[in-house]
Amino acid sequence: MLFEYTRRRGVRSPVTDATTFKVDRLKKAATRGDKTVDLSHLIDTSYNYHSPRELRWHLADRFGVALSAVDLREHA
Repeated sequence: MLFEYTRRRGVRSPVTDATTFKVDRLKKAATRGDKTVDLSHLIDTSYNYHSPRELRWHLADRFGVALSAVDLREHA
């Protein structure tokens, strides 16, 4: 599954002091002529992610697929 996300600014993590981001829009990217599907309503868009890796893990868990089945790309 290929997901495309648009990030928005998060906050500084009080635990790691790292910059975080929130997902503004999440779409299942079009493959083989399929249309792009907006999935933003299926995740918590108020959560502060520390990395795209964390988002990828969250999506695999949310959709019940293996981590290796999830690909991410950021929409600029």
